[in-house]
Amino acid sequence: MHKKNSLFSTIGVTLLLGASSTCWGWGAQPIQNVIDAPIATSSPVTAERVKSAIINSGVSLGWQMLETGPGVIQGTLHLRKHTAIVDVSFSTSTFSIVYKSSVNLDEKDGKIHKNYNSWVQNMSRKISAELTR
Repeated sequence: MHKKNSLFSTIGVTLLLGASSTCWGWGAQPIQNVIDAPIATSSPVTAERVKSAIINSGVSLGWQMLETGPGVIQGTLHLRKHTAIVDVSFSTSTFSIVYKSSVNLDEKDGKIHKNYNSWVQNMSRKISAELTR
């Protein structure tokens, strides 16, 4: 009987530590910006086409996209109580997605909630796919 209680205690502590690790930022990862991702197309593209691909890609993934200057679009993603804001800069040959700010993503010392990097990578893949169509 003692071994059974000990096993349940060990499982309980393990589950508790796993659940609390997310709350305390143990699941944080280094912020991964996308820097100068090449625009790979079989024909030349215009800046307007790149801008359109970035906006359409972001919106299709739930981001709010706003042009903030020549060659720069700000993307804002609201998920539950979390907000991520990035700057997407572009030319006719490359694009970059760079962390700007966040709310409730535990950003500290160049690290952030692990989901943030997935959101940025999804946007990067979507932009690349949109430009190759």
